Amino acid sequence: MATTVHVDIVSAEGEIFSGEASMVFAPAVMGEIGIAPRHAPLLTTLKPGEVRVQTPAGEEHFFFVSGGAIEIQPHLVTVLADTALRAHDLDEAAALQAKQRAEEALRDRGDKVEVAEAQAELARAVAQIRAIEKLRKIKG
Repeated sequence: MATTVHVDIVSAEGEIFSGEASMVFAPAVMGEIGIAPRHAPLLTTLKPGEVRVQTPAGEEHFFFVSGGAIEIQPHLVTVLADTALRAHDLDEAAALQAKQRAEEALRDRGDKVEVAEAQAELARAVAQIRAIEKLRKIKG
């Protein structure tokens, strides 16, 4: 019986991670999902948030995705992200500025497209800030 699953995390910028995992957690649109080796096949979309990869050696790797899709096969997990960054590469100041800009745009109440874009930007910024805070707790 397989005790690992191969994980590939890629974005438009390139491959972010490729390796074996004992468990993977991802922010699916309907809620966080946990993926163990031999998981049933699944294809779903991702919302902005954190992808966490646990290796067989007990290490944890954290990644921020701004959205995208995840394909799960019994021995392979592929994350196709719009944008993907290693959690330690996140810029807290930039995320806070993006959050502030999005909140201001929502207060100004432009047309429906502007409001939708501001809501999406706010969701991405909040997800980045949460990932940064979580990583800070783990390191602390």
